[in-house]
Amino acid sequence: MNIPTVKFNTNNQSEFYKELRNRVNHYFKERNISKYANFNMKIKTVFMLSLYFVPLVLMLLGVISSIKGVLLLWTVMGFGMSGIGLSVMHDANHGAYSKNKKVNKLLGFLLNFLGGYHKNWIIQHNVLHHSYTNIDGYDEDIQNNLMRFTPNQKIRKIYRFQAFYAPFFYALMSIYWFVSKDFEQLVRYQKKGLLSGQGLTFNKALTQVIIHKVWYILLFIVLPITLVNVPWWISILGFFIMHFITGLALALIFQPAHVVERSTFPKPDKDSSIENNWAIHQMRTTSNFADKSILFSWFIGGLNYQIEHHLFPKICHIHYKKISKIVKATAQDFNISYHQHKTFFGALKSHFILLNQLGTGKYDRLAKSQ
Repeated sequence: MNIPTVKFNTNNQSEFYKELRNRVNHYFKERNISKYANFNMKIKTVFMLSLYFVPLVLMLLGVISSIKGVLLLWTVMGFGMSGIGLSVMHDANHGAYSKNKKVNKLLGFLLNFLGGYHKNWIIQHNVLHHSYTNIDGYDEDIQNNLMRFTPNQKIRKIYRFQAFYAPFFYALMSIYWFVSKDFEQLVRYQKKGLLSGQGLTFNKALTQVIIHKVWYILLFIVLPITLVNVPWWISILGFFIMHFITGLALALIFQPAHVVERSTFPKPDKDSSIENNWAIHQMRTTSNFADKSILFSWFIGGLNYQIEHHLFPKICHIHYKKISKIVKATAQDFNISYHQHKTFFGALKSHFILLNQLGTGKYDRLAKSQ
């Protein structure tokens, strides 16, 4: 087994996170409110599930059968798929939706209805990304042979164009996960000893992935082709449109939270040590955006408050806006930078500027000159 691990400096400003947790806990205790989903979150859950499954039912029952109508339904499903991934499944697999583990497990399983495998997602996102944010070789969110997301990765000639071709590959992210990524991850996680942490053997996990992929194909590809009164290729086109929307939405929400100009990309020492403690590391590798956009924040599951999410992943996102004021004030008290962009487009701009700098080598040249 080669379970990935990095040693954080527990002596580095450890009082910051201790004080922050005390203040956040006091916020919930003083108001006598739960850290989990409230009524508004449950309404959102119903909305997102309806946005995804109702259009499918309308198609399969023949309520809407025109080509334009069917493609529109697939488009709506793309937004519903994104909404479930960002707002419902995400919280559930963090154990943040409900104090009832069975509810979290049930809603976390929704990822399989999006074409992925929930156990792989937990390993990639909860175990690797949240533990080792922006650390090359550990955080799989920045591992991609087609793009350079950190200065700690080797530069290739093709990367000089990555700021231009990135949106295309972002759009393929969801379909790639469905077709290939889950199988690749199983092999990789088995070698690293990560499957056992989820109570899985390789054969058990592989069997589950295959079974889930089969029924997903039957439900979202075979049934529409068979039952919907449009040419078969329209159903296939709609399926891809749905995934393109989801892939692009997910990438453009998560990447500007970590791969932006002010983010850091720490490199472990020879003994796999990082100079900062875990909480300080999260503050330096994570950035918020669009904190004034209420509707936008509602739809994307509060993930524009990515700092709060990384520091308190087991708190439902419905509370992030409120506790962000506490996090920001505490960071100021301890003289710790709190990275944020006023708008989503500002965050996107910063992301693509950094992509260009990393791809052309400008980032490396600037770093050497400083």
